[in-house]
Amino acid sequence: MTARGTLRVATVQFAVTADPRHNGRIIRRFMARAKAARADAVHFSECALSGYAGSEFTTWDGYPWETLRQETEHVMAEARRLKLWTILGSTHPLTPPNKPHNSLFVIDPRGCIVDRYDKRFLTVGDLDYYSAGDHWTTWTLNGVKCAALICFDVRFPELYREIKKLGVEMVFQSFYNARVAKRGPHIHTYIMRQTAQAQCGINYLWMSANNSSAWYSSWPSVFIRPDGFIVGQLPMNRAGMMVNVVDTHKTFYDASGRFRADTMRGQLHSGTQPRRDPRSRNRTAL
Repeated sequence: MTARGTLRVATVQFAVTADPRHNGRIIRRFMARAKAARADAVHFSECALSGYAGSEFTTWDGYPWETLRQETEHVMAEARRLKLWTILGSTHPLTPPNKPHNSLFVIDPRGCIVDRYDKRFLTVGDLDYYSAGDHWTTWTLNGVKCAALICFDVRFPELYREIKKLGVEMVFQSFYNARVAKRGPHIHTYIMRQTAQAQCGINYLWMSANNSSAWYSSWPSVFIRPDGFIVGQLPMNRAGMMVNVVDTHKTFYDASGRFRADTMRGQLHSGTQPRRDPRSRNRTAL
């Protein structure tokens, strides 16, 4: 384990498929690579184990739930063997007729699931396949407070403000923007990383943001520091892993830092307001 207040994070991307067995084999190989690279935690993309409904398949009819359960147990056993925190994108079935959750499982070095984040904001397409989550998932890893979010959550700044209020420093956010119909750059190529960067810079958060690398993948996995700067990026459309270090002892550019706490308490200005000055109150006079 690295020094307290720091984390070595392995961010992984690969071409997610509809086959949990195939995905599971790839996941376990990357877990071994992450351990060899001295990572404290390994992070996988949205639905990395289960496959992503609406893309890899279009119905839950005949889905191999028992196989998914077995593969999840294999990943848990590997986390225990390697003594490695594992943030696993998958699907969590509910009681029929409820649709399953799109989830991130937080697996500790004992191989135990310590919590599960369920995607709160579902896209219009997701609504056909998934049920929304209703809770925060936070945990402390080596003195660093972490949280989980998934893909479309990135469009909702309120989520980042709330986890900031909880004292979160590091976000594991898993995405799926792959197998797009247009075989080339499109809007996600130009806005997804940038939106994640903005959320980090506005709220002073570290982030591991990964994507499936299945062709065509709109953008590559990135690692973002609290000023919004991308410090690591994988190649597009290729499986790979990168290891980056979260160091909460370092200080980065934070223009809004002085005013953030007041803003979160509802004070939507900085400095003093001359409320009694008639020249301030009269907005129609020169």
